[in-house]
Amino acid sequence: MAENFKNLANAIRALSMDAIQKANSGHPGAPLGMADMAEALWRGFMRHNPKNPKWANRDRFVLSNGHASMLIYSLLHLTGYDLSLEDLKQFRQLHSKTPGHPEYGIVPGVETTTGPLGQGISNAVGMAMAEAMLASEFNKPGFDIVDHYTYAFMGDGCLMEGISHEACSIAGTLGLGKLIAFYDSNGISIDGEVKNWFGDDTKKRFESYHWQVLEVDGHDGQALREAISEAQKETSRPSLIICTTTIGFGSPNKAGKASSHGAPLGDEEIALTKKALGWNYGAFEVPDDVYAQWNACDKGAKLEKAWDELFAKYKEQYPAEADEFVRRMNGELVDGLKEKAREFAMSLQNQPASLATRKAGQNALDFFGSIMPELVGGSADLAPSNLTVNKASVSVKPGIISGNYIHWGVREFAMAGAMNGIMLHGGFRPYGGTFLIFSEYARNAIRMSALMGIPTMYVFTHDSIGVGEDGPTHEPIEQTATLRLVPNLHTWRPCDQVETAMAYLSMVERKDGPSDIVLTRQNLEQMSRTPEQVDNILRGGYILKDCCGTPDLIIIATGSEVALAYHSALSLEAEGKKVRVVSMPCCEIFDAQSDEYKEHVLPSECTARVAVEAGSTSLWYKYVGLKGKVLGIDRYGESGPAGKLFELFGFTTENLVQIAKSVL
Repeated sequence: MAENFKNLANAIRALSMDAIQKANSGHPGAPLGMADMAEALWRGFMRHNPKNPKWANRDRFVLSNGHASMLIYSLLHLTGYDLSLEDLKQFRQLHSKTPGHPEYGIVPGVETTTGPLGQGISNAVGMAMAEAMLASEFNKPGFDIVDHYTYAFMGDGCLMEGISHEACSIAGTLGLGKLIAFYDSNGISIDGEVKNWFGDDTKKRFESYHWQVLEVDGHDGQALREAISEAQKETSRPSLIICTTTIGFGSPNKAGKASSHGAPLGDEEIALTKKALGWNYGAFEVPDDVYAQWNACDKGAKLEKAWDELFAKYKEQYPAEADEFVRRMNGELVDGLKEKAREFAMSLQNQPASLATRKAGQNALDFFGSIMPELVGGSADLAPSNLTVNKASVSVKPGIISGNYIHWGVREFAMAGAMNGIMLHGGFRPYGGTFLIFSEYARNAIRMSALMGIPTMYVFTHDSIGVGEDGPTHEPIEQTATLRLVPNLHTWRPCDQVETAMAYLSMVERKDGPSDIVLTRQNLEQMSRTPEQVDNILRGGYILKDCCGTPDLIIIATGSEVALAYHSALSLEAEGKKVRVVSMPCCEIFDAQSDEYKEHVLPSECTARVAVEAGSTSLWYKYVGLKGKVLGIDRYGESGPAGKLFELFGFTTENLVQIAKSVL
């Protein structure tokens, strides 16, 4: 039987070697080394249906060391997903279904985009959290409609990355018993033998995280099966299976060497490897009996049918819960949300004259949390400062993972990566908060949510020199500008309560990418608007205050500087100038508007323009042009009372009026 396991694993090895060689690019070492691990898991335990990759109760599989992409492509092809042999032959080619690293939305059966090491395991932690939270909410006695595992493969590089420490620490603290990770311990990375720079005792490390740790020969199919069975028996802790393997397994000249990591083996070495493995077939050739043993379509269909029958009985007894589960897994919003949100925003016109937008954000979360049970929040140990807790928040605690508010601890990167996993799993709309300055720690996971086009939501508070006495280490200067550089990310910087509420509406309505909202510590003045202006907030930029006829000057502002722009316009009008104030809470959305609308807001005939924002000036020149000016900050801040800092950096009515006059 063991030899049969090995032969089936060799199908992965052969397809991986052949595809990488044809592409003349790729990473053969890891697929060769992890093939036995993959065979044991996918043939022995994985519950999935290749004909329906989105089946709600499927097991989730994450290849955290995504450079081993031919491993998962081979698995998907062999088990019956819509990934043909021709697709494998197009590995790493332009517009193929088999890109260099696994990409969500491109490859059927790929649960998340991986490649930046360590992020896959953080995604897996989020998926396991989502499974546990959904189960606690929807499962009933005799009806475990949410009951599946999250499996992750990872290598030495994933474990060296700091995000793995963050993510695996919280996974152990929460006791995610349905998370099973496999560590491909081959002792080799690009630079050579990792013992020279990675001397961690991984077993002790994960035991200290409160994980169950098992050790096994990663090339023994039967021993791997026994380890997975043992891992499944542990329900109160996640499990790590340390698999001792040989990188480039089977290659006579490159096995165990760094040279097998990131370059094709070569035709001669592939021939020698196939001979050593006893794989007597040509390039891309897999015998029918091997395909038959790998194919999971019939088994998957039976598994899904059994679940469908269980869910039908569940719906008979719990119709409301069943409908809610379907709505949430389909990512559908509650009926009438936009209309209710607009009414809520309009009601804020008569709210206190001055309020910090972080508090306005909490008020918005109170509203959306009251009508969106799928809203799951959290903060990186800053809930009292970020104000991300809403009235519907119930803290998730170790053991029984129920609730909808996650205390992430000081783990910004893992928070963002795990939120992506929660979003990818389905059933929730996650948001997480930290100080804007610490968005830097989470940046690569934010980028990944943008790349995947998933609507994860990020809440960043303490947005400028308004932080005050905490000083330049905590005062964002370039952070908002760099967030705006991330393709497919919407960055909102609202100026008051109404804009904050409408920004949250845009964020929860969005389906094709992430959003972040940048909020103040200090109080801001509430602006007055017509219903049309409230609606135009969703256009990203709009005319907040206008003049008669063509303006002499346009002042563009965002966030805490909108009130400054407004009062400066009043001063200029008192001197006979015609001034328009444009509020620009989201540049990306404004830029996507029609040419007609953009021309309406920023008429090209008016070239006298000033932009004002308490941060980097670079972005604003595309709106003010070469003849315009920007009042911003291009150096680090200082420690002192916020009011004094705004004066120091020139954010006063008098200074802005003088700048405006200089461009008229």
